[in-house]
Amino acid sequence: MSQKPAIPKGTRDFLPTEVAKRNYMFATIKEVFRRYGYAPIETPSFELSSTLLGKYGDEGDRLIFRILNSGEKMKKADLEALAQENLPRFANSVAEKALRYDLTVPFARFVVQHQNDLTFPFKRYQIQPVWRADRPQHGRYQEFTQCDVDVVGSDSLLYEVELVQIFDEVLSQLRLPGFSILINNRKILSGIAEVSGETARIIDLTVAIDKLDKIGEDGVIKELSEKGFTTKAIDKIKPLFAFQGNNVEKITLMRAYLADSEIGLKGLDELQEVLDHITELGLNRGELIFDLTLARGLNYYTGAIFEVKAHGVKMGSICGGGRYDDLTALFGLNGLSGVGISFGADRIYDVMTELSLFPKELDRTLDILFVNFGSEEAKFCMKLLREVRSLGIAAELYPSAAKLQKQFKYANDRNVAYCVVIGAEEAAAGMLSFKNMETGAQEQLSSADFLTKCGQLF
Repeated sequence: MSQKPAIPKGTRDFLPTEVAKRNYMFATIKEVFRRYGYAPIETPSFELSSTLLGKYGDEGDRLIFRILNSGEKMKKADLEALAQENLPRFANSVAEKALRYDLTVPFARFVVQHQNDLTFPFKRYQIQPVWRADRPQHGRYQEFTQCDVDVVGSDSLLYEVELVQIFDEVLSQLRLPGFSILINNRKILSGIAEVSGETARIIDLTVAIDKLDKIGEDGVIKELSEKGFTTKAIDKIKPLFAFQGNNVEKITLMRAYLADSEIGLKGLDELQEVLDHITELGLNRGELIFDLTLARGLNYYTGAIFEVKAHGVKMGSICGGGRYDDLTALFGLNGLSGVGISFGADRIYDVMTELSLFPKELDRTLDILFVNFGSEEAKFCMKLLREVRSLGIAAELYPSAAKLQKQFKYANDRNVAYCVVIGAEEAAAGMLSFKNMETGAQEQLSSADFLTKCGQLF
């Protein structure tokens, strides 16, 4: 019995036109990254489990795809740990490697491992797939591509300003009609924890607040209560959900709220500096918004944090990022501050598809089709075909002398722009018929005139 073809949930196949659209998106992103001085790197699709585990918090660790050891290594399974129901230890003994969860932690490993080969501040971009054992749903996949830019070796807030500009420029060039660039600072969140009397529970606080748009205010309060936050602490936190107004008004309210928190006020100062720069520079289509409930659940952020949401579609964040001052210290290199952002390529692709933002010409994978009337005519076509391809034009000869109707149907199915028809008489005279497949218009051209016209059209 034959097996029904299928792929794992949370993954996707991409047809040729879809790949063309994704390549257009990647090319746009790469070009902006390049102009801002970022250089490309690549890292392996999987890392040692010890590299990844413990870097994303408990929730993140649960979403990491582990790779089961093979061969002789399976004999090293820690059966004693299994008997003791110490599942983390047992898992480590049977799965020494794991698929990368994001590009940031592998980048931190990369920087430490290659520190003597790099010039600091080091600016890199990376476009590669990542994997998360998340529940598949609209806009959420288990395999997806991230497009990251990071800079390490400087704590200058000018890089935060630069990254906001990159968000704006990339998404504006991709023609998103409008989007919000949300910004907060983890120091502000630390200040909130301090003012509420729950400094030791900063991780629990950020994880709960990060779910506000998913579970609502009541859900966040319930989670905080379950995590052991006192009623007094929750009452201190609750007013934050009601803070409204523009950036200036919200900063004013927060300065009063965090008056007794040195770290909270420092976070506000850093935020203010970035906002002031962007206000002076201006943005194309994006709007920079201070969102004091933005938390991002990843443990490694220490300063500015970002998320981007597109207008006009029901989609979660399409980009994110932030500053991580201590990440390389996890691999033995202290005192190296970094900041970076990530474009969620698959979500951006879905948004652009839903809003019909891709150029229509990307639906075309072939520009010219040469009709095949037989071996002798094909020889003449092949000579012209070589010259057409040398002009950078996508062209092919139909593989057999099938009925003309069938060849034209093939052309239409591939969204071909033009067909070249060369029968025996035309070949003998060095002439051809050049047919516009959209309008049906047809003209007789010499070979030389045809090549000239191709150069003009494409």
